[in-house]
Amino acid sequence: MAYKDPKKPINARIKDLMGRMTVAEKVGQMTQLERGNATAEIMRDYSIGRVLSGGGSVPRPQATPQDWIKMFNDFQNGSLSSRLGIPMIYGIDVVHGHNNAYKATIFPHNIGLGATMDPELVKKIGSATALEVRATGINYAFAPCVAVCRDPRWGRCYESYSEDPEIVKQMTDIILGLQGEIPADSRKGVPFVGGNGLRKHFVGDGGTTKGINENNTVIDKHGLLNIHMPGYYHSIIKGVSTVMVSYSSLNGTKMHANHKLVTQFLKNTLKFRGFVISDWQGIDKLTHPVHSDYPKSVLAGIQAGIDMVMVPFNHTEFIGILTNHVNNKLVPMSRIDDAVRRILRVKFTMGLFENPLADESFVDQLGSQAHRDLAREAVRKSLVLLKNGDNADTPVLPLPKKAPRILVAGTHANNLGYQCGGWSVTWQGVSGNNYTSGATILSAITAAVDPSTEIIFSESPGADFVTENNFSYAIVVVGELPYAETNGDS
Repeated sequence: MAYKDPKKPINARIKDLMGRMTVAEKVGQMTQLERGNATAEIMRDYSIGRVLSGGGSVPRPQATPQDWIKMFNDFQNGSLSSRLGIPMIYGIDVVHGHNNAYKATIFPHNIGLGATMDPELVKKIGSATALEVRATGINYAFAPCVAVCRDPRWGRCYESYSEDPEIVKQMTDIILGLQGEIPADSRKGVPFVGGNGLRKHFVGDGGTTKGINENNTVIDKHGLLNIHMPGYYHSIIKGVSTVMVSYSSLNGTKMHANHKLVTQFLKNTLKFRGFVISDWQGIDKLTHPVHSDYPKSVLAGIQAGIDMVMVPFNHTEFIGILTNHVNNKLVPMSRIDDAVRRILRVKFTMGLFENPLADESFVDQLGSQAHRDLAREAVRKSLVLLKNGDNADTPVLPLPKKAPRILVAGTHANNLGYQCGGWSVTWQGVSGNNYTSGATILSAITAAVDPSTEIIFSESPGADFVTENNFSYAIVVVGELPYAETNGDS
């Protein structure tokens, strides 16, 4: 069979495979299911195109790389045992490193990386993250977010590199780390290598009214193209393989139903040749109440140009509805074929048909010292010093390592979960020091000072306590509690 021959051109392999596929198999490829609702048998019987881990969705608490690899291979073997043996893609959010995985390296959030203004560093972080994702067998990363946050009240502002589209554009170099350098002779818009990168959320998610998550962005064409679109131009040039559509609306039109921007602009004008995916239950939210007219939502989303739908719970409902739309001529076969062709192009480009199973040689990359050193460099470069003493002649920093007594205080001084923020271990983040490995600010200070220096920790010391102990210095560590998405709107 030609599609199994790696020596054949990719387009020839796609054409051969699609000629063998039934409508059911094509619709299955357009379906993405959450791992908790997938089995090897479902993968086989429905030819499911992709599985994902939602925020905090893991094989077991404190799962090892081997636990992840076993889970991945079980799903993949289910896919390979289907009639045509089309391998699946497994996706996971990597908002700031491989943040779902126990003992993975946690990098600063994008807002911190933007503050480094160092695209080369961000590219290295992309590469390190890709290796850690591979360490758990996973072959696809939901990153980067190229939103341009224009209102700090938005709960996803920390996922944005900057309010400045120029900085966001520069930070798209992370794609070259996640997927690899694109060859000089590569055609614009054609996905390259990894399938290990996705840009989100198309488009305007950072410009919503009052910074309300999933709200409406009101903007003219000039503003859209100059503020919110540059990150997408440059992601396509760098070979990004997939694009996720935003929950938000643009001038009153839901992006999940925006044919003008998804198909006419992204696919036709920008010549994007990868595939477009919905967000988590994104098409369900095209109606109010959510999911109240799912057949209508499916029709609108697919007609807009979405190629793969993140279901993520009930695959049979979505597959049945879309199949009925095809049989009833509401969705033309050409639209289905366009979606499947794009999905298969990414899978062939990734080399999944030749190497579908996890590569266990990457296991030691998870949380490696080299990656932790890179994270430390990123932290140093992302710090923003607002003031250093009353004047330049008497700076407070750096503090001497040798001092009689130093007070360390604040809610975030001895809390690794708070220190990491949202999208760390779980979707909304955690509190405490037992969920992943790392150094708290308190432990780092204790390790850095001279042995003769006394470190005293009090999360919320009173005035009398501070006065009576005659501290040389006080280091107070405070911050927001962890949150993600709408829970962070303010």
